[in-house]
Amino acid sequence: MGLARKYQICVEETPYYHVISRCVRRAFLCGEDSVTGFSFEHRRKWIVQRMKYLAKLFNIDVCAYAVMSNHFHLVLKVNKTTDWTEQRVLITWAGLFDLPLLCERFVRGEHMSKPELDYVYRQADVYRKRLISISWFMKCLNEYIAKRANIEDKCTGHFWESRFKSQALLDERALLTCMAYVDLNPIRAAMANTPESADYTSIQERIKSKNSELLAFGLGDDDLPYSLSAYLDLVDYTGRAIHAHKRGYIPPELPSILERLKLNPDTWLDELNSFKSIGITAVGTVDQLKDFCKQVGKEFAIGLKLTPYLE
Repeated sequence: MGLARKYQICVEETPYYHVISRCVRRAFLCGEDSVTGFSFEHRRKWIVQRMKYLAKLFNIDVCAYAVMSNHFHLVLKVNKTTDWTEQRVLITWAGLFDLPLLCERFVRGEHMSKPELDYVYRQADVYRKRLISISWFMKCLNEYIAKRANIEDKCTGHFWESRFKSQALLDERALLTCMAYVDLNPIRAAMANTPESADYTSIQERIKSKNSELLAFGLGDDDLPYSLSAYLDLVDYTGRAIHAHKRGYIPPELPSILERLKLNPDTWLDELNSFKSIGITAVGTVDQLKDFCKQVGKEFAIGLKLTPYLE
């Protein structure tokens, strides 16, 4: 049995999470079914469009994504909504669900009694918490896709095999490794030969789009803590290493970002490939995993233990 969601997500410990959703019975989410000959390629666009719509409403940023044939990966950053006014929270939530009548009256600026205002404030507080919840983000994403796919397939029942899986990314190295793993999924699956030809991935969007809606690389407090050029070099090199069956082999001329983040070149590729294990709850060093367990109230959690940094 997997850990309860409250033990896998702890925003106080890290804002970054890797989430995965798979179709029931490994059915085709997109691509072409070799048995029936039906193509579901257009559903990949559904996922990306819905994901970006939700990212505009939730205070959650998308760092990386890859939409595969029967599953998809997201790397998300959870922000805080404590400074959002009740008006903003309610208007935002109305973009997802119908508001209660009293909340609609509040948004319209109508006069309200104190008990009515108390109700509105309580509801706004509930919605405020939901707007930084990965569980609600994924609910709004997966339910929408499932209903749309079932209508298209003229069937009912489960579309996803279970609730999404999540992994906490406890430091910059875990974040970088996971993003590279996600961006390289199509190459590992022989769906593309290069990052720029890997459709429906965040790395292709970053390469081809000047107005990407993804969380930016940069030096700002809210940006990803890397430079885009260094990240692209790293992903390109790593992709070539994996495609050439050279796992674990790192040549002397390392990408600069490895040196800057003090990554261990002997274990980098092994760490990257370990993200395929959906049973992993958190990713970090031994001390970070212990701190994470303490924060979420567990004696232990299934984790990917990263080797110590190079000195």
